[in-house]
Amino acid sequence: MPVRTNESKWLVTGSLAIVAVVALAIALAYTRAVMIPFVLALFVVSLVSPILDFQVIHLRLPRTIAVLVTMLVVIVIIALVVLFITGAIQTIISTAGRYSDSFASLAKTAFIRLENLGMDLKSDKIVTDMRNRIFNLLTNTLGTVIGLISGVFFVLIFVIFLLAGRNPHVVRSGVYADIDQKIRRYIATKVAISVVTGLLVWLSLAMIGLELAGVFGMLAFLLNFIPNIGSVISSLLPIPIAVAQFQSFWPIILVLAIPGTIQMVIGNVVEPKLMGEGLDLHPIIVLLALSFWGLLWGIVGMFLAVPVTAVIRIVLMQFDSLKPIGKLLAGELPQIKEQKSS
Repeated sequence: MPVRTNESKWLVTGSLAIVAVVALAIALAYTRAVMIPFVLALFVVSLVSPILDFQVIHLRLPRTIAVLVTMLVVIVIIALVVLFITGAIQTIISTAGRYSDSFASLAKTAFIRLENLGMDLKSDKIVTDMRNRIFNLLTNTLGTVIGLISGVFFVLIFVIFLLAGRNPHVVRSGVYADIDQKIRRYIATKVAISVVTGLLVWLSLAMIGLELAGVFGMLAFLLNFIPNIGSVISSLLPIPIAVAQFQSFWPIILVLAIPGTIQMVIGNVVEPKLMGEGLDLHPIIVLLALSFWGLLWGIVGMFLAVPVTAVIRIVLMQFDSLKPIGKLLAGELPQIKEQKSS
């Protein structure tokens, strides 16, 4: 008789997984207006639920009062973040015209030198296009930020109902407890690390003398939630402003080197030690998750990519037929064993 293997089992499981992922992606993309605030609210509740539990269990406050106090804490934190973002937007708007003129002047000087070398360039048209692109980029960025801020109110509604339906006296176990513990630890550690990163980047750029140091500190804080590529982007963002402001070599190098070193040390040394085992996701899976969730939900999807993928992996590990996929997300390749039949 022919040698029987588990290949057919892997093919069936893989095919069903692909079909399920495609169907799930279509559903998530279609319902993104509701699902994004709901998922954000789930993570917010996971982070602040110990505050609610402490008030009810240890302080013996009524659950209604505890929910109100917890919501007040959430609103204050969100208000502070929105306040910082609004201040950064106002700073960008107030300096956009000046830096746009500086870029245009630098570009025109460079084009004149190239034309003196015999190159026929339409410098005026190129400079005008550059100014328009800078304005469009600023407008799109502001529109995205305003959209995120307006979505906060929808998130708060979900948070209220999720906290109101939580029973602090229930002892959670199993897969729910595993998800709650790992995601809460990840989010809390990531928030603390991002705050430290943003402060250090802001202080270092301010010591160098960069005018928009506070803005780039805020961007470093926000982009640190995007693994791997967020720190790279936040390190490169100050370079155009440094070129327009200093127009000399060494300050530009310092603007790139010091924040880059800070983020490299925190990301590769401090964060792994604080995270411990982390969420058991392979770095390649993290990059694929960033691409997948970014494609579905945009920039918010990239912020949520790692914790959402980690939750999916924890759920997959609860089923024997889906465990190989869960192990694959952690970087463990499935081993196909051959079984001989007599």
